[in-house]
Amino acid sequence: MKRLTLYIAAAIIIVFMLQQFYPSVTDSFKLVSSGITARPWTLVTSIFLHSGAVHLFYNLFGLVLFGLILESIIGAKRLAILFLASGILGGIAASFFYDSALGASAAIFGIIGALAVLRPMMVVWAYYLPMPMFIATAVWASGDLLGLIIPSDIANAAHLAGLGLGIAAGFMMRGRKPLFTRGRSEVKAMTDREFDEWEREYMLKK
Repeated sequence: MKRLTLYIAAAIIIVFMLQQFYPSVTDSFKLVSSGITARPWTLVTSIFLHSGAVHLFYNLFGLVLFGLILESIIGAKRLAILFLASGILGGIAASFFYDSALGASAAIFGIIGALAVLRPMMVVWAYYLPMPMFIATAVWASGDLLGLIIPSDIANAAHLAGLGLGIAAGFMMRGRKPLFTRGRSEVKAMTDREFDEWEREYMLKK
């Protein structure tokens, strides 16, 4: 499965459509902090729910942009585990700060964290400015830290938890240590040269 990222994005879109036709889906499967021990599966189901079209758009944009790049570096299986693990950890963190939570943001921040370690000098746009991936990640993290001080409707704690897990996973992979999977069939991380060739072929085409 070479494009798991796109399947995840499609699943999120389908779930969002179900939310629009059947509003009870949101209440049934979102994470409610007071009921997390009674309904632990909502740590997973809440990842695929979104509060509105804008929320959905930004998360899909980040997922497809960063997810496809990371998937090409570490493979679909590791991406899937990192995505779910970051989302679940984000949900656990959110349960200590908010009454309820939903969305794939923490899972996407896990992807961002891993990329910040594996491809720190990759240039991305953040707040309308081009900057290396590791700086952009620090900027986004700073915004979430500020969000913990100035509360808003954004689950900043979940973002930071997912980001932290992604960074830790990135360092494990950068050190060429096995991550989550073992055996000869596991996908090896791309070298810098292989990534540059992939980027020229797929990202710079006009």
